[in-house]
Amino acid sequence: MLGLAAAGAVSLPAAAATEPKEGVEYLTLPSPLPTDTGRKVEVIEFFAYYCPHCYAFEPALAAWVRQQGDRIAFKRVHVSRDANVAPQQRLFFTLEAMGLTERFHDKVFAAMHVDRLRLNSDEQVFDWIGKNGIDSAKFIDTYRSFGIQQRLRRAEAMMDAYHIDRWPMIAIGGRYLTSPSHANESAIAAGEARSEALQHQVVLQVMDYLVGKARQ
Repeated sequence: MLGLAAAGAVSLPAAAATEPKEGVEYLTLPSPLPTDTGRKVEVIEFFAYYCPHCYAFEPALAAWVRQQGDRIAFKRVHVSRDANVAPQQRLFFTLEAMGLTERFHDKVFAAMHVDRLRLNSDEQVFDWIGKNGIDSAKFIDTYRSFGIQQRLRRAEAMMDAYHIDRWPMIAIGGRYLTSPSHANESAIAAGEARSEALQHQVVLQVMDYLVGKARQ
């Protein structure tokens, strides 16, 4: 599967051409979902470590998040799929629970997409974390804990609530959804196709626009 606006006017680059269209470059949920981020706009990335599109999008997304500063509250949710993905999903939520996400998030992506490690079993995950200097006993205890099981159930519920059918997918303000593939929809309709890099450029501008809408 697949994968900076000021409070006033939104400036889109030539790549985006026009104001993003609802139902094309982004979707609006039938009913807004609750957020708990106060005055900040909640931005959630639904992603998977195995997903090459998520890996390709990560550098551009990380730079965008840094540019947003304290205007947004950024979160990640690793999606579920099947038994092969379950260890990667549990790995993400364990790193998150241990406060290690920022140190190891990119390293997990590199392990899978550069070193070609599959990380599709508990044993492979445990071997990898041991080689990367993480306390194995503490990690394994957390990995197998009830708390991580709760996070997995929460992720499943969020995927259902947000109608996640592809990834990477970005949810903004509990109201809007967009993705690099959505950013390509208008080009496809015009008989064209944007490169993945251009899809990233366009979707980030769509995200700017949606953060502005959510703030209003």
